[in-house]
Amino acid sequence: MNAKYVLALILALQVSTCLCEVPTPSQELIDKYDAMRTMFIRRLMHAYGRIQEAAAPLAAKISESERGQSAKTYVDDVQAKPAYQAVVKVAHGLVEEAGPLVDKARTSALGVYEEYMRPQVGQYMSDVIDHIKAYLDLVMPAE
Repeated sequence: MNAKYVLALILALQVSTCLCEVPTPSQELIDKYDAMRTMFIRRLMHAYGRIQEAAAPLAAKISESERGQSAKTYVDDVQAKPAYQAVVKVAHGLVEEAGPLVDKARTSALGVYEEYMRPQVGQYMSDVIDHIKAYLDLVMPAE
């Protein structure tokens, strides 16, 4: 119920503020965000490596079976088709084109957070992030 009130308050504040002038975030906030993002990506890559190591024997066992060989042949055939390659090229182009837009949206969101929300909830968010980091160090370490 409180989330509805917060959402209504945010929408009311958006109406009252000028959306044309989005504040730019400070370099300190950008650096902090980039450090957290980099650490999270390292955690994901490390977890992916561990999953891949654990699944390698299972994948080798499956690839020896007749069904595994037929599935591998089917996947190779699909990847060789021109339609699949065209879809991959279009998706790759969309990702490249959306990159600057995502960066601009991220910068705008950080600027709005720093200007309007950080003075009220900054310390609470920092405490929550530190608590989550401690839990992630146990469950999904970066190294």
